[in-house]
Amino acid sequence: MAEEFIGEFDSVSDALLSNESLQFAFLSLVIGIITIILVYRKFSNWILTKKISYTRSHLSSFIRTALLPIFALILITSINSYIQITELFSDVQLEEEPSQQIFAKILNSLNLVVLGYTVAHLIPIIIRKHNTSNEEWNDFIKWRERRGFEDDEQDFFHSVYRWQPPDEPPENMDKSEFERLLKTEEGRRILENFRTNKGFEIGTLVSLVKDPFETWKESERRKYEKYYEGCISGNNQVGQKLRPGVKPNEIFSIDQWRQEKRLQYYNTIKPGSKPAGYAEKQKELMPKSLTSFIPPLVFSGFLISILVWWNVDLFVLATALAGLGVGIGFALKETLENLFAYIMIRKDKIFVEGDRVLIDNYNGYVHKITSRITYIRNALNESIAIFPTRLMVGSKVINFSKDYDFVPAFIKIGTSYLNDPRQVCSILVKVGKRAMKEVIDKNGRHLAVQERCPYLDQNKPSCGCDQGITDMEQPWVLFNDFADSALIFEMWIYVRDYGSQFKMKSNLRLMVYDEFKKHDIRIPWPIRTIYSGDQAKEENEIKKLEEVRKKTYEKYGPGEMNRF
Repeated sequence: MAEEFIGEFDSVSDALLSNESLQFAFLSLVIGIITIILVYRKFSNWILTKKISYTRSHLSSFIRTALLPIFALILITSINSYIQITELFSDVQLEEEPSQQIFAKILNSLNLVVLGYTVAHLIPIIIRKHNTSNEEWNDFIKWRERRGFEDDEQDFFHSVYRWQPPDEPPENMDKSEFERLLKTEEGRRILENFRTNKGFEIGTLVSLVKDPFETWKESERRKYEKYYEGCISGNNQVGQKLRPGVKPNEIFSIDQWRQEKRLQYYNTIKPGSKPAGYAEKQKELMPKSLTSFIPPLVFSGFLISILVWWNVDLFVLATALAGLGVGIGFALKETLENLFAYIMIRKDKIFVEGDRVLIDNYNGYVHKITSRITYIRNALNESIAIFPTRLMVGSKVINFSKDYDFVPAFIKIGTSYLNDPRQVCSILVKVGKRAMKEVIDKNGRHLAVQERCPYLDQNKPSCGCDQGITDMEQPWVLFNDFADSALIFEMWIYVRDYGSQFKMKSNLRLMVYDEFKKHDIRIPWPIRTIYSGDQAKEENEIKKLEEVRKKTYEKYGPGEMNRF
């Protein structure tokens, strides 16, 4: 049984002990490998300080991963060839010739180990490069939809594409207006940015270059090189030269730079705008994909092949390890549960980083998913909750972002019974439409999601508030209830994410207060009193602004009430 378990490995020690030439060759091999590793580490640290590691990060990773195995293969193959063509074992008697065969088999096994290591680590690099290309294509689509990015060189977009107008005007535009806009350059830009009620563009984009995608990629590379030069030259936001290849990283690689642009809605990334270590932290926080499991799986396959070649009985080996495996399995039960839960989440895409979820009454965004724990960032950035990944598939999880990211921002308003509820609804519609156009974040993006971005009417690119929106009428204004001392109304406006609703609600209340004051819409005190006032007098006071309220009603209508 023992011989079946170890196969031919028992002959290796015997061969080494019985042959000085074999010992010398084996020692030379060990010294050669150690030397290669030391030289490789120097080279790897050196190349990390060079521009190629930042501008061509995948190529740099490929070189650093493949270089060590290549030199190891050259060394092992050279020693093996030397053995075959020299008299290294000439002092060995015929009965000792198997020693030469055993050493050759050792060298071939090492070649297989090195080859397995190389293949196992190059496959993830190739997959990551493929994924990066897909992400670049998505960025290109965004660039085309937005008619360029903020950091483009002059009017770069129109050097790549020329907009060709449609033969007929869109459904919701008068033909005379359409023809008038076509006569001027400014008018054509308005039409180019025009979106129908369904969110579709009009006209077509005619390519002015052979490959727009490649042209755009070259432009992005030039932007990154400008960013890189700004970092290392000292011409940056902190006013000092940043060092490439240091720990923690001070400069974004091109892939991190692209990711940071996505997080900042494709705004300009300024050199030195982030503190030292920020790039390293962002790299660590990037979600790990299933490609991290490829190296151990592929390498294990090569090791099994080597064991079979050395006549190791895998069944006996598996039986011997079964008991150990059971013990480890019980010890690592939760770890394995987390691992399989991680694989299930990634495979079925139950949720991804950035989705807003509710788990165990904790409302937040999925920050990072690992094979052990999952980080959930509070929706108001108050804290980060850490859950074992297995709980994410074993507990009730509500995903608010599965199909849509937007959430409703709604407020309740109570008005006097003496005010006409239809006029109140009309005023609230006016407030809602104003808020949809005016309430923006610090980057100038509208908080409300809408069918057509208001910037398009100003001949500006869409801020993205009209992306992915179906036919949705906003604002929703409802006459909700007859309360003890007031008529209760509700107004709903959908905003792009959970945190945006609070700023929208605050702005809506301020606007409602101003409009109610302007139209003499009264908000009653929420108390019970014995009424002894002059109702006729109050009605006469309210009638003074009746014409103003009627005009608002005629212009905006009663909102949701007109459906009943």
